[in-house]
Amino acid sequence: MNMTEKPKAKSMSASKISIAQLMQPEHANNLGNVHGGWIMKLVDEAGALACMRHAQRRVVTVSIDQMVFRQPIRIGDLVILNAQVTYAGRTSLEAEVQVTAENPVTGEQTHTNTAYLVYVAMDKDGQPAPVPALFAESDEEKTRMQRARARQKHRLSQADHE
Repeated sequence: MNMTEKPKAKSMSASKISIAQLMQPEHANNLGNVHGGWIMKLVDEAGALACMRHAQRRVVTVSIDQMVFRQPIRIGDLVILNAQVTYAGRTSLEAEVQVTAENPVTGEQTHTNTAYLVYVAMDKDGQPAPVPALFAESDEEKTRMQRARARQKHRLSQADHE
């Protein structure tokens, strides 16, 4: 495929991935909760995997909009990351990553944060490569895609001011 060819469109749901990891003492910060940097690493991995699944190419992280930790994650919790592509441009993709902490004994779950990350697909020579268009299969997905387009428009307008 050359740079001018656009790969066949894919559904948003086709990019969904889920990662679960038990938080151990080595993941702790000074307060005994899971270190935020560890969660950021997992979020980046989950987002990248969803984008690679969509693009069928390696991707590199370009940006993360923000990461707000609404609840602490404790040692012994199972951290569940659900990611999917919510925007696809020519070579860039946005992934939404939802983070949930679960007590594996009680099953109680707490949504701890949502992050939006942007990646660029790369070809074998390390150059930006085209990605498939994205389509929604439900009204909820259509809304998520509209919000993602608005975030991307905002990102680009902010880049123009730098």
